[in-house]
Amino acid sequence: MTRLSRAARGVITAVAALLTVTAASATARATPEPKAPKDFVALSWVDPTILQEMRYFTPHNFVGERIDGYRRPICVLTRPAAEALHRAQRQLLRHGYSLKVYDCYRPQRAVDHFVRWAEDLDDETMKAEFYPEVDKTRLFADGYIAEKSGHSRGSTMDLTIVRLPARPTRPYVPGETLVPCYAPQQQRFPDNSLDMGTGFDCFDPLAHTLDPRVQGQQHANRMLLKNTLERFGFVNLAEEWWHYTYQPEPYPDTYFDFPVDWKPLSARR
Repeated sequence: MTRLSRAARGVITAVAALLTVTAASATARATPEPKAPKDFVALSWVDPTILQEMRYFTPHNFVGERIDGYRRPICVLTRPAAEALHRAQRQLLRHGYSLKVYDCYRPQRAVDHFVRWAEDLDDETMKAEFYPEVDKTRLFADGYIAEKSGHSRGSTMDLTIVRLPARPTRPYVPGETLVPCYAPQQQRFPDNSLDMGTGFDCFDPLAHTLDPRVQGQQHANRMLLKNTLERFGFVNLAEEWWHYTYQPEPYPDTYFDFPVDWKPLSARR
């Protein structure tokens, strides 16, 4: 009986240990993901007329695959930034134009994805379109990739202007022939936006908002975007004609990591 009791106790102890490990693993898996602060909103709640083409939810970006943290193709912003975009949109609509966003809030995990990709010098899948003249070893030094992004603070967005009625933009087909982002508009990947001189996310000096080589209608289109947004509190990043930040930022020093999805917004409007 003593031997049996000791054996039984051993079995019970082993089973208890296994249950403890299993419970700990389940608890780790069940750890809730971070939520967005209450003043983060889906842009469509504030202005459903602004077009959305969320590039990092798709493989049509400089990495060539959907980026970590983009679970829905939705634009998320701080409410002040979204409301300022709404005011800019109302002005453009009166003249037959609409804003179109390519990216808005960007979780830190997405930025980390960019960094891992940039460090993998063998992966140049999308080079021919997005950085044809840039050596990948220079992406950090030249400022195209960084370990932190203003997008993660929630008040920065990448956007353009579309003439109404908006023509549909065909989807990108992975593996298709790529054309440099600075090629003439009729040659580069089709986009229903006004001709800004380069495509979105073009790693090239021609994408600088005031590059003197961009003249005529292309320059006028950039100025339409810039002047409109600046009137409502946005500041342009000089190296990217599409990049704007609403000022003052509600979270100037905080980099969030909740995923781009409906759940972190707690279904609030």
